[in-house]
Amino acid sequence: MGPGDLQDVLGDLRHEEHADLLVGLGRSDDAAVYRVTDDVAIVETVDFFPPIVDDPYLFGAIAAANSMSDVYAMGGQVLFALNVAGFPRELPKAIIAAVFRGGADKVREAGGVIAGGHTVVDAEPKYGLCVTGRVDPRRILIKGGLRAGQRVFLSKPLGTGVIATAAKNDTCEPAILDGAVQSMLRLNRVAARVAQETGATGATDITGFGLLGHASEMVEASSAGLTIRSQDLPLLPGARPLAELGGWSGGMGRNRRYLEEIFGRLRIDPSVPDAMVNLFCESETSGGLLFAVDPERAASVHEGFARAGEPVWEIGEVTAAPHLALI
Repeated sequence: MGPGDLQDVLGDLRHEEHADLLVGLGRSDDAAVYRVTDDVAIVETVDFFPPIVDDPYLFGAIAAANSMSDVYAMGGQVLFALNVAGFPRELPKAIIAAVFRGGADKVREAGGVIAGGHTVVDAEPKYGLCVTGRVDPRRILIKGGLRAGQRVFLSKPLGTGVIATAAKNDTCEPAILDGAVQSMLRLNRVAARVAQETGATGATDITGFGLLGHASEMVEASSAGLTIRSQDLPLLPGARPLAELGGWSGGMGRNRRYLEEIFGRLRIDPSVPDAMVNLFCESETSGGLLFAVDPERAASVHEGFARAGEPVWEIGEVTAAPHLALI
């Protein structure tokens, strides 16, 4: 569901108030957070979707990584998860087992465990997780935590959406798809840890609303702005030529319409090609963390990722004026 439609659906829901519900519908974010003690809060999220790749094991692992990413976006760590699944009655049991095995292995990699789940009969396969994590309630990362002057980082390259769409249309080279798969399989566990260690205050993960869609949520929630340097945005191999061919998912159009017609505070420099704007609006799967730290901690971000053997990109800065600028 696109961001505008989601706002319409949730607009009439009653926002329950509770002293220990630290993040809920009243402050829309990547996951709910409920305080248990002064030192421990539960992070809860659920996500599932149809297959993005043909291999059932990889589908399960990617869906699990994508589901757990919301816990990492809140600065948390994964404890356990429940499978959420729907499969056609006639689908071979070996395929279903492979999906579950992929998900369980990825949760194990995150330091968690699959504790159960629920499966229904559905015409189209769907799989994901309901994930429970933990976070210190005094150190929650939220979309609304941006502060003017901070440096902005992204922990994964962009392009999974346009590559997956090309693969579905049989117009993607296997090596390009494999690069996207490897990116989607990588957990945001390191990113969450480094963001916490370097004092990040605002964060989100890049998924269905695309880079610019999720960045706009941070602008909206923070009453601060973001300036993103297009030339510094990392792209997966093959993403740019596929973007120039113009093969988009339905999510890209919904995301861009929302930014232009509802959000209304997107400023695009004329030098940025339209194909690239579309790419930055395109839905992503299991994308990176977008987070901001004070400028004096920027070097520590690079050092933390380097120690873990993972890449990170500094892509912009937080501004006082509440606009989203792509330059």
